[in-house]
Amino acid sequence: MNLPFLTQHTRRWNWIAAVSIAITLGMIFWYAPTERMMGHVQRIFYFHVGSAWVASITLFVALVCGALYLRRPHPTWDALSLASVEIGVVLFSMTIVSGSIWGRPAWNTWWEWSPRLTSATIMWLVYVAYLMLRAAVDDEDKKRRFAAVYVIAAFVTTLITYGSIRILRDIHPVMFGGTLETAQGQEQGLQDFQGLAAAEMGITLTVACIAFMLLYVAWVANRLRLQQMENEVAQLKASLR
Repeated sequence: MNLPFLTQHTRRWNWIAAVSIAITLGMIFWYAPTERMMGHVQRIFYFHVGSAWVASITLFVALVCGALYLRRPHPTWDALSLASVEIGVVLFSMTIVSGSIWGRPAWNTWWEWSPRLTSATIMWLVYVAYLMLRAAVDDEDKKRRFAAVYVIAAFVTTLITYGSIRILRDIHPVMFGGTLETAQGQEQGLQDFQGLAAAEMGITLTVACIAFMLLYVAWVANRLRLQQMENEVAQLKASLR
């Protein structure tokens, strides 16, 4: 099994991702209104939420591919799972950094060991450990099988990170919820959506999420193509022995 619509059109995906990111930057700085409480620093919100949302999707894709590999082992499922975790770690690192920059003016501190931030750090470390596990195992079959089991179990940390803010009192704002949760989010530095500004902010956020999703697809296409090249090189080396 292969994914020719990805691996054979990497240049096209790269251009689509580049254009979408450029459009997102233009909308963030020239279309989205300036938030009335936080000012221009609020614009990092679009990067923060966009990268966090797509990072969660990448980790879910890794979970699904891990399960599919255990059901019907094939190197493509493993390669797609690995690529998704690698990209998810990069995007979640971006989420943590942008959140810290945003939190400095909102909370008057770069970092707070609140339940949400602590669980997010643990989640990030768990997926970094996944990459370390793969590097520590030499046997390809064992590596893929262990990685598939690990990535399924690791997704629990993603669920815990999302649910921690609803279960425990946290400094991090709640973006999705009822009236009380929305009010709590505004008190903790989340922008107030009202009127036309709400529509413009919502459109910009949607475009940002789509752009990060297209960036993910482009990175996956390049990673799978790189994996194919590595496999071809390994086969050539084996044939020369």
